Amino acid sequence: MAHDHAHDHDHHDHHHAITLTHVSKAFVIGIAFNFLFVVIEVVVGFYIHSLSLLSDAGHNLADVASLALTLLAFRLAEVKPSDTYTYGYRKTSILVALFNAMVLVASVGAIAYEAAHRFLHPEPLPGGVIAIVAGIGIFINGGTALLFIKQKDKDLNIKAAYLHLASDALVSLALVIGGIIIYFTQLYIIDAVLSIAVAVVILVSTWKLLKNSLRLSLDGVPDTIDMDEVKAVIKKEAGVKDIHHVHIWAIGTTVNALTAHIVLDNTITVEAESALKHRIRHQLQHLNIHHATLETERQGQACDATMCQEKDGV
Repeated sequence: MAHDHAHDHDHHDHHHAITLTHVSKAFVIGIAFNFLFVVIEVVVGFYIHSLSLLSDAGHNLADVASLALTLLAFRLAEVKPSDTYTYGYRKTSILVALFNAMVLVASVGAIAYEAAHRFLHPEPLPGGVIAIVAGIGIFINGGTALLFIKQKDKDLNIKAAYLHLASDALVSLALVIGGIIIYFTQLYIIDAVLSIAVAVVILVSTWKLLKNSLRLSLDGVPDTIDMDEVKAVIKKEAGVKDIHHVHIWAIGTTVNALTAHIVLDNTITVEAESALKHRIRHQLQHLNIHHATLETERQGQACDATMCQEKDGV
């Protein structure tokens, strides 16, 4: 029984390694191309004084930084646990997601400030140049977003990378349209309007990331896991009378842990208990919980004084 369990884990780790190499490659390609695009946008943006290009460059630079930090977090997640860091460095992936979200929110403020100034003093701009540069962005962002599409539901950071790149491609499309309008109508205020639109896009796409990463940083139950469903699955097992002190938290953006006290029927033997725990762990893996620590007690058995206090207090 135990042997099978270990075998499952080997298989899981091997599979994880394969997808990780594929993902790492996607991140490296994404970082290189997007950084190149940021340089183009900054140079052209300063040269023609286009705020929408510069704010988009800021947006894209934040994405390059988040891709680089995420890649770093994946690398750190592979570090083996030690006596000091018993979970390894898996939490870095959550902290990186939180940091990314905070940086993006800060960039929104900077863009909004500059745009307000531009509304009052619009400057003449070459719309054609804006459209061409943003057109390059559609190809670069859209192309790199596709690299992440297969893996995007497996990890919070991969999903964040995919969403960033996909929203960048949409923003670039908006800038292309804006550039064309400026080219034909000389409505230079459109540049400031678009930069505000970019800021809103960043804010909306970042808000959820900020909320989720903050929740995981505070050891909240990941939003992919339903506490009631977990309790119901455990209670369904024959011999389980009750369950309390359930804690579920994220060790990293892909690995979740649980600790729980399970009250068992008095008739259950030690052998049956071991098999029961194995079954529960197996069920929990299907619910995306990879590490389960299960404490058992028999019906009618008094729990430790501290435990009872905790039970009353909780």
